[in-house]
Amino acid sequence: MKSEEPFLRKLLLDAGARLRKQYGRVRTIRYKAGTVTNLVTNVDQEIEAFIKDRIRKQFPEDSILAEESEIEKADAKRRWIIDPLDGTTNFAHDLPIFSISIGLEIDGKIAAGGVYNPVQDEFFFAVKGRGATCNRKKIRVSQTRRLEQSLLATGFPYDIHDHPERSLPYFNTLIQRAQGVRRLGSAAIDLCYLAMGRFDGFFEVHLNPWDTAAGMLILLEAGGKITDFDGRPFSIYQRRLAASNGRIHQQMLAAIQEVRNELQQH
Repeated sequence: MKSEEPFLRKLLLDAGARLRKQYGRVRTIRYKAGTVTNLVTNVDQEIEAFIKDRIRKQFPEDSILAEESEIEKADAKRRWIIDPLDGTTNFAHDLPIFSISIGLEIDGKIAAGGVYNPVQDEFFFAVKGRGATCNRKKIRVSQTRRLEQSLLATGFPYDIHDHPERSLPYFNTLIQRAQGVRRLGSAAIDLCYLAMGRFDGFFEVHLNPWDTAAGMLILLEAGGKITDFDGRPFSIYQRRLAASNGRIHQQMLAAIQEVRNELQQH
């Protein structure tokens, strides 16, 4: 990681500077797959192209998996996993809760990752085995031990209008068990806020690798826990995620299992 770490840090900062200049100046918006909720802007595509160009020049043999394009060199041992703008809807509405997220996967394991919100100037970063930071200061998860005293985060999938039954039952149950549930609109930021103790837990039912690649490592390096809904180790290529400070994890999973049992009965 001698060359990759400074490269990744500078890449996130440079891409963030470009994104910050575009904030409040969205020129075009289109909608994916005929939906009214899953949008993409010209900025998503411009930032992604900038990031990919930098990676290709510095590490031409590496694979690239990015939200707005097809995977490149899928069989490579090293893969950069990119979300050029996590929180596009917020960005399009001038709500300053969005980020650039980039993770580096080596031999199937996330080795480094960074998440940067350029408007709030919060830069989260982790290298496997070396802890997690926000603006180069060490961060740790919260000490909260009871679900009813916990502030949770969640997100809703883009097909929420067509399939509310896939996510709302979990929200309805956990909002009654926890102190509160927030929905910020950026899974990468949710995981980073969990890593630094602003949240105590996070759950979502329909995620993609670029949503979680960097945030997962940042959370784990900050002492957190992340699994699937069955409590098994989480892979970024899975959809359903339960994450926490570790102390409330079993309580979250118990509530999730109750919902699953009820859904199966119906």
